[in-house]
Amino acid sequence: MALTATPYKFNLQLSDLDRGLYPSVRLTVARHPSETPVRLAARLLAYALWYDERLEFGRGLSNVDEPALWEKSLDGRVLHWIEVGQPDAERLDRAARRDQRVSLLAYGNLAPWEEKHLPSLARLDRLRIAAPDQQALETLAAGLQRSIEWSVMVSEGALYVNDAEGQHDMGLRWVK
Repeated sequence: MALTATPYKFNLQLSDLDRGLYPSVRLTVARHPSETPVRLAARLLAYALWYDERLEFGRGLSNVDEPALWEKSLDGRVLHWIEVGQPDAERLDRAARRDQRVSLLAYGNLAPWEEKHLPSLARLDRLRIAAPDQQALETLAAGLQRSIEWSVMVSEGALYVNDAEGQHDMGLRWVK
C-alpha cells in the first residue's frame, strides 16, 4: 500500500519590511511521506521569504521536473523558480537559463556543497542563495504541528519567525 501525503494547515502573518508586503495567508501544504520536518520548514520559510500572491508549492519530491515553489505568470511562464536543500548545480543552471529568477534556500551541512557547486554557480546573475542558521531551522522544524501558525518578519534581508514556541532568529546568510 502506497503512503500518502500528510496535509498541514499553514497560517502566515507576513511582515516583509524590505518589500512593503503585509499579507495574511491561509493554505494547506502537503508533506510527502519521505519529506523530513526540516525540509517542510525550509519550504515554508522559502514561501515567506520570497512571497508573492502567485507563488505556489510545486510537487517537489513527487515530480523532479518541478521546484519546491514557483511563481508563474498568467500565461503559464515561470517567473521565479525556488529550490530548497542542496540541488545539483546543473539543475540551478538549467532553471536560470529558462526562468527569470531562481532562488535557493540552502540548508544542512553546506560547506561541501558550497565548495563543489558555488564556483560554477557564481556566473548565474539570476540566482540568489540564502541559508538559514541550521540550528534555528531544526528548532523551528521540531515544533511543527499539523496546524502551523507563523508570524514572519523580513527586515534588511534577515528573517524572524514567531510560532507557538516563541521567536526564532533564522540567522539568514546570503551565500550569493
